[in-house]
Amino acid sequence: MSRNKPKSKVRTAKGRKTSSTRWLQRQLNDPYVEEAKKYGYRSRAAFKIKEIDEKLDLLRPGMIVVDLGAAPGGWCQVALEKKCAKIVAIDLLEIDSLGGVDFVQMDFMDNDAPDKLKDMLGGSDVQVDVVMSDIAPNTTGHKQTDHLRIMAVVEAAYHFACEVLKPEGVFVAKVFQGGAQNTLMAEMKKTFKSVKHVKPKASRKESSEQYLVATGFRG
Repeated sequence: MSRNKPKSKVRTAKGRKTSSTRWLQRQLNDPYVEEAKKYGYRSRAAFKIKEIDEKLDLLRPGMIVVDLGAAPGGWCQVALEKKCAKIVAIDLLEIDSLGGVDFVQMDFMDNDAPDKLKDMLGGSDVQVDVVMSDIAPNTTGHKQTDHLRIMAVVEAAYHFACEVLKPEGVFVAKVFQGGAQNTLMAEMKKTFKSVKHVKPKASRKESSEQYLVATGFRG
């Protein structure tokens, strides 16, 4: 991936917020944004799961996958590329139709969401190979509050994964660096054979974002 092209500069229009200008300039100079357009991915986030998969070999043909926080669909596209047999996805935001993906527009944190996903899978007795979550709640700007909010989502995703994964199944979830995840990590190490943090190159260096990857579900 070439990173040597001249950087684009964004002129600050009168009245435009500085944060908006920074975001736009970052997008213009982000090689992963350009690569996503080149390969037809719906977002740069597709490269995150691609890197994780290339490193750990998580997605394979014939697998059943659940994608939590799927919009705009980049992770689903990667699962389709890997020829996963069934992909069930959920997000609060709508996504354009993707052939081979069964999607519901719904907040995963709604009480009815887990049962809805199980129905889409074909019933509560259907076991899945991979549960992956790229959910990130809206931030407040308060670091500790935001960390606790993301961890609440990760814990909910983890408990859902424990309900639907088959033995040796995989759980992948976005987290942010902070102390609140230590308790969850300790619990996960009891239910999975391996639990590790991965920060893909596609995750921006200035971001505290990383991914929790648990493999070998004990069932």
